[in-house]
Amino acid sequence: MNTIPMTAEHRTAVRRGLGALRRSGKLPAVLYGADKTPVTLQLNSREASRTLNRIVGTALIDLDVHGENHKALVREIQRNFVTDEILHVDFYEVAMDRAMRVYIPLRQVGVAPAVTLLGGILVRGLADIEIECLPGDLVSGIEVDLTVLKAIGDSIHVSDLLVPSTIKVLTHGDEQVSRVTYASTEELTAEKPEVAAEVEVVEKGKKEEEGEEE
Repeated sequence: MNTIPMTAEHRTAVRRGLGALRRSGKLPAVLYGADKTPVTLQLNSREASRTLNRIVGTALIDLDVHGENHKALVREIQRNFVTDEILHVDFYEVAMDRAMRVYIPLRQVGVAPAVTLLGGILVRGLADIEIECLPGDLVSGIEVDLTVLKAIGDSIHVSDLLVPSTIKVLTHGDEQVSRVTYASTEELTAEKPEVAAEVEVVEKGKKEEEGEEE
């Protein structure tokens, strides 16, 4: 797969100095791996944020740290919940000769004839699946072809997905990805039934008073 280039440098600022670091235009990050001691990094905030916001699905990062190349995945992105500004990034370094397990998204493409021609309702199942592969064989996502859903009741399962032979799917094949079901055509035209007796509402923590039944 194609890798996404990014450049970083070692960081000396710790927790108390991250505010000043961000104000200077730097984005704090950390690089770690299964057999690697975590390394604190910093990136150009504007450039890194532009790249990270454009990533769709699972992507392999070609991270350059002072001339040293590291193949990594974006494991976590912390954001400001108000402004959506990226505050911190976790990179997970991978070994190119070692199989890894990762979740990749499912992208539904095409239009289901059972929906457009028969008026069915498309029900979405899994949003992603777990796979195992070498980092070089990683794909950003798997397409789900909805055009095969031609009749009401048709469904697509994990076992139906077209996955490259270099990728092993770990999610059970019987898991449902998409299906088409009947649309509800009943209209609620009847008036609401009359309440024969008052419904007593009891506040949480209070006991019902004896003698009140209606």
